[in-house]
Formats: sequence, structure tokens, C-alpha cells
Amino acid sequence: MNIIYGVAPVLEALRSGKRRIRRLIIAAGANHERLRSVIEAAERSGVSLATRPRRELDDLARKANHQGVIAELAAGTGRSAYVKAEEILESSPEAELVVLLDGIEDPHNLGAILRTCEGAGVDGVFIPAHRAAGLTETVSKTSAGAVEHLRIAQVTNLVPLILDLQERGFTVVAVEGDGEAVYSNLDMRGRLALVFGSEGRGVRRLVREKCDQTISIPMLGRVNSLNVSVASGVILFEAVRQRQHPAGG
Repeated sequence: MNIIYGVAPVLEALRSGKRRIRRLIIAAGANHERLRSVIEAAERSGVSLATRPRRELDDLARKANHQGVIAELAAGTGRSAYVKAEEILESSPEAELVVLLDGIEDPHNLGAILRTCEGAGVDGVFIPAHRAAGLTETVSKTSAGAVEHLRIAQVTNLVPLILDLQERGFTVVAVEGDGEAVYSNLDMRGRLALVFGSEGRGVRRLVREKCDQTISIPMLGRVNSLNVSVASGVILFEAVRQRQHPAGG
């Protein structure tokens, strides 16, 4: 059974309408005041409701914190809300800010990054189909439902994608601990593709070599790097700041 669990992920799935939800399962004895927005959204969408013992929800969510609500997806819907890469690349109005994730394996990191991407207004996210976390229930929960509002594509190889983005006028920038420039000195106002690497090895060499530039975040303490989800927040909201204040104000 394909499911989404947790108040925020289920609510955002209902609001977005991207995935067909067969029914909502509510834990017996759950706080209905807390779940009111979810129940109302289900009723507006014509999604049926069922009440089951909490232990059944525990089993369905494999003991994860489901917060008393699980959405059961219709057959054939699948676990994720991927789009084709072309939908992002050929979108109208044209995409201006996209993110490439090079081998993020921790689903909690991926979920946190996607939540940041959605908050920063990213036009699309590309993740590898292999050796990387995919869009699972854990990612959806960690993203607080942001996956329901983002365009996320799986690609076989990031290198051809980078070349395609460059042909379309994007500057492709890798974020690395030893980057050539400080991130805040980069002009982020044009068409920009940011590449974030895995928790351990960073951006792979072949990917990094195809990028136009590398940037870094200065570290003033004894720890020499930030968690990738934190780094993505720093960089993406610098891009937001520059785009909102193009004169540097």
C-alpha cells in the first residue's frame, strides 16, 4: 500500500491535488481539533474517511510518527510526485532557479532540502535515479509536505543535464567547502542552477568539472563544513535576497 502520513504532508497532498488519494485513515481517539484542517480538506476533495485503531496506523507507517493520520494513495499513483525533466526545462514562464542534488542519500536531509527549496521559490529540483534517496514517505514527512508543491525530476546522469542547462543560459554553480568564491560574492540574479553534493564526498569530480564555478560558505569555527540541508538554506536564501533586492539593498 502506498501511503503518506503526518498532518502537514497529508494536508499539502490534499491541497495540491497532484496525487489521487483513495481515503484518509484517522487513528481512533486522535485529537480531531488538530486534524480539523486535514479532515475539512478531505471532505472538500471528496476523499472518504475511515477510523482505525492506532496500532493499525503504527503498522502501516512502520512505527513512524504518523500524527494520527494516513492518506492511502489510489492504485497506480505511486509513492512520489516526480515530473519529467522536460517539464521543468521547458516550463513557461521560464524557470530561473533550479537545484541539482548530487547523491543525497539521507532521506531526512533530502526532505529538509526540499522544504527549503519550496520556501525559496525554486522552479525545479533534479535528483539522480541511482545512489541517492528518492521521494519516500520519510522524505515527504521531513519536507512538511513541500514535495507536493515542487517540481522534482529524476535523471539518469547529471552531466548531460548540466550541459543542457548551460545551453539554455543557466550558470551552473557547485557548492563546495573549498569553492573558488565566497557565496555572497556570486551574482545570483540570472538563470542559476545550484549543485549540492552528498553528505560525505560532496559534489562528484565529473559533475564539478562541468560546472561554471564553485562557491563556498566561510566557516569561522572548528567544524569545517555545514550539513548539506543547512548549506542549501544559506545559499538559496542569499539568492532570494539578491533577486528581491537587485541593487544590493
